[in-house]
Amino acid sequence: ELASELVKNAADPVQTLVDVGLGDRIDNFPAQLSGGEQQRVAIARAVAKNPKILLCDEPTGALDYHTGKQVLRILQDMSRKRGATVVIVTHNSAIAPIADRGIRMHDARVKSIETNEHPMDIEELEW
Repeated sequence: ELASELVKNAADPVQTLVDVGLGDRIDNFPAQLSGGEQQRVAIARAVAKNPKILLCDEPTGALDYHTGKQVLRILQDMSRKRGATVVIVTHNSAIAPIADRGIRMHDARVKSIETNEHPMDIEELEW
């Protein structure tokens, strides 16, 4: 029954690929995609299942600026519209203003935890 629940709650795979900007690459094999495109496929695969929690390690690392913002928008929608918890691990501190909470680490130790009462809109984000 668990598998049927996952399928029932899953997003449309074609729409999810369109959301990450890969609607025109649906019929391509992984070897035919760039590293950034492969990263977006991985993100699409993760969000398509409507998980309760997403753990993202450098989700914009191999992406250009505009595609990176598009991916961040999708991740933020997972949180805001679908109620998922999204954890983004990144070295890009410019992304921090979009977060509800920022945890800064140094030498494997928590240096600070900051709550952001008014997260920045991704459209305004620059890096």
